[in-house]
Amino acid sequence: MLLRILSLLAFLALVVLTAAFGAMFGTGEWYQALEKPTWNPPAWLFGPVWSTLYVLMAIAGWLVWHSGHPLRLVALRWWLLQLVLNGAWSWLFFGLHRPGWALAEMTALLAAIVLTAVRFHRIRPVAAWLLAPYLLWVGFAWFLNFTIWRLNGGGLASLIG
Repeated sequence: MLLRILSLLAFLALVVLTAAFGAMFGTGEWYQALEKPTWNPPAWLFGPVWSTLYVLMAIAGWLVWHSGHPLRLVALRWWLLQLVLNGAWSWLFFGLHRPGWALAEMTALLAAIVLTAVRFHRIRPVAAWLLAPYLLWVGFAWFLNFTIWRLNGGGLASLIG
């Protein structure tokens, strides 16, 4: 029982580290100056949403870890990849001020979430379903990122320049 609790804490620690990395790149003046769509969510909403999603992600990974399934390590590599991509988005968007790059990276993140969920479903279907809100939110965030990028002069040149 103690090992199960410790392993859950390890998964929670991984998502907390990802969240802490992302939080290093605050919105700041640059983001405040960007043109945003009228449907942009209020700033206060992001903290509770992401906290909930990170807990669900940790539980999903933990369930797969404890499944004993022979393919669990392969599935968890995808889980780790999507976690890295999750943190990298904040660095690209808020840290480097590159919404176009962040949009391209978020496309890879969406693919990684889908592939993680597919692999999780083969092992523990409930773990895949725990990722569904995350997938929906990142899909929404992709559209928001795209819209902000376009409203602020986004085009091919901003992706490569």
